[in-house]
Amino acid sequence: MKILEANAGALTNFEVLDFLRAKGASKDPTRVIAKVEQSEYKVYDYLVDTAASDQTRESINEFLTSIKRHDLAKAEVLNILNTRPAAEVELFPIIESCEGRFPDEEVTEIVELVTRTLPPPPSMKQEEITKGDEETATLKNENDEVIQDPMDTR
Repeated sequence: MKILEANAGALTNFEVLDFLRAKGASKDPTRVIAKVEQSEYKVYDYLVDTAASDQTRESINEFLTSIKRHDLAKAEVLNILNTRPAAEVELFPIIESCEGRFPDEEVTEIVELVTRTLPPPPSMKQEEITKGDEETATLKNENDEVIQDPMDTR
């Protein structure tokens, strides 16, 4: 491989994960098949559990096209892509002087753009499922307690 332009810019987590997958990194438990270094596997293991694992080039391009109308620095856009904030409060540490630069409506619009164009990370999907199961279990327990309580004189 020949380097055409050294240090051309920062990479998104998706690009790093895509590179590692192309190099042969996977969830193979033996990890002896691919020519991937141990440190690269550690990076791969981390990135697989982030928003980058479900992103696609199309979703990133759609996001980049849509976010242009907001006055964000390249580093801010990169951090939004890598962290995929799901609430307004998560944007404030990413965007410098967010309160002064953007009205609340625009911050909400940026979050809606993120949630509409970028897929949620795997951990967020699992949390939603677990939360739903806990609520169902709680409701079942409440119903069981009412039915099974022989001392209830109502």
